[in-house]
Amino acid sequence: MSRTARLLDLLQLLRNRSTPITGPDLAAELGISIRTLYRDIATLQAQGADVEGEPGLGYVLRPGFTLPPLMFSADEIEAIVLGSRWVAARSDDTRLSQSAKQALSKITAVMPKELRERAEATNLLVARGGPPPASIDAGLIRLAIRDERKLIITYADLDGHETQRTIWPFLIGFFEQARIVGGWCELRQDYRHFRIDRITRLETTDIRYPKRRAVMLKDWRARNNITPPS
Repeated sequence: MSRTARLLDLLQLLRNRSTPITGPDLAAELGISIRTLYRDIATLQAQGADVEGEPGLGYVLRPGFTLPPLMFSADEIEAIVLGSRWVAARSDDTRLSQSAKQALSKITAVMPKELRERAEATNLLVARGGPPPASIDAGLIRLAIRDERKLIITYADLDGHETQRTIWPFLIGFFEQARIVGGWCELRQDYRHFRIDRITRLETTDIRYPKRRAVMLKDWRARNNITPPS
């Protein structure tokens, strides 16, 4: 293992711990001598990592430290590029699509030259296409989910019949042929799913819904026997 890779592994171990971990335990995890560990910790501290502690007491990485340009593996680079390109090419949300492009640009900008060239040369392509375009601004749904605010929507069923609903949105599902917003429907007094391309009118509100979205998501998963992603 190169020294750079070892330093990154050490940082990751410290990031995963909220309580101090002793030097011998860190050395054992990394498969290095305690003497090498002390040198590596001193190197990280010299590079600006806020590692606190001392021999015999343990070490902890204080919150707020941002990792330097990461040494991504080839598989990690391809996963980042593929995911960003998929969102950029197939999202019906203009702001989300543009943000994916900007995020990928920011990531590659801070990569070392060799890794940046590898990311730009990857041969994983995403075909354009996606679901029917929405007639409303889907970005407002994402904002309502973040702020836990109620939405008032006009929704058309398969036959074109429209109903007005007040919903508590808590998730958006991205499928090949449709985008779905999941929420608690006050009209049906139950969880319902709405195709975004069938929402003909959307009104935002400043009314917070009474449950946290994380609680609603957990309840929704339990009702539908859905296992959380690992």
